[in-house]
Amino acid sequence: MKALRQFLKCAVTFPALFWLFFAGQPGFAADQARLDTLFAELSEADPYGAGQIEQEIAMELSRSGSDAMDLLLERGRAAMEVGDIQGAIGHLTALVDHAPEFTEGYNARATAYFMAGLYGPAIADIGQVLDREPRHFGALSGLALILEEIGDNPRAMEVLLQVQKIHPQMQGLSDRIARLELVLQGTAL
Repeated sequence: MKALRQFLKCAVTFPALFWLFFAGQPGFAADQARLDTLFAELSEADPYGAGQIEQEIAMELSRSGSDAMDLLLERGRAAMEVGDIQGAIGHLTALVDHAPEFTEGYNARATAYFMAGLYGPAIADIGQVLDREPRHFGALSGLALILEEIGDNPRAMEVLLQVQKIHPQMQGLSDRIARLELVLQGTAL
């Protein structure tokens, strides 16, 4: 349960409630030049500025450019909010099927899969996100959480250190790293 709370807390870093998992080649309407600028600023930002930049990145990654795709994403997210995980997976699968280049569909569906305890499909969708946008700190954070859940703490630490390079001010990141360092003490890497 603690892991689920941490995952959901990470997911809240994007607008609304469960949209942490991610985004990419950036979706239909995302502006790649703007994303490049925002990610560069994020790595150097203070904690306050980082929060603002994080939200701007999330908004940019969530631009589909299609009302129909936006509706599917909205329905999937709404279903997650009320605990209808299977319904969310259905809406988000329709989104991915109809707009396979829109990374946020994979991101949101990865979150739904995680909430359903389906780590394999969640990891597969995270892979789609990271193929399109390797700097997606939310997807990386979610991947690290899954790796922790399955007991692969050394790889979880590697992923969290990647996140730290991209978004050093990410809320809760330093605590997660410190906790994993304690777990890994005495464990052969």
